[in-house]
Amino acid sequence: MQKILLSLLLLSTFLYAEGYSREDRIKDMQEMAEAMNTIQSGFFYNNYDTVASGVEHLTSSVERVRPPLEELEETDVMTRYMNNKIQMTRKVVKKINQKSLTILRRFKNGDSTQAVQAYKKILEQCMSCHQQTRNW
Repeated sequence: MQKILLSLLLLSTFLYAEGYSREDRIKDMQEMAEAMNTIQSGFFYNNYDTVASGVEHLTSSVERVRPPLEELEETDVMTRYMNNKIQMTRKVVKKINQKSLTILRRFKNGDSTQAVQAYKKILEQCMSCHQQTRNW
């Protein structure tokens, strides 16, 4: 058992040692967009399984999103402070995960209006992040 845990720990360390590039972030953003489309399709077809699949895909892809390695390794304190992307990313991920669970709970209970409201809140989080990182 200890050997398995140690090997998993080493594997995860190796995977994170490679770093997270802008291309990785773009791929994760595309996966998040697909997940949002899946959730929306579940709303249109009133299908809980489709919504649950989209939420699962969204939460797994949003957990991988983080600032690229070059932003994390920024040495200038003022630049890091002005970017503030690390804290912002954590906050956005937390809010998206919370609203994703709200979507599942509300939709399962038959309150599709509130589920759609939670979906809208996730879209607002996406847009706020894009406004701050891309200056939209």
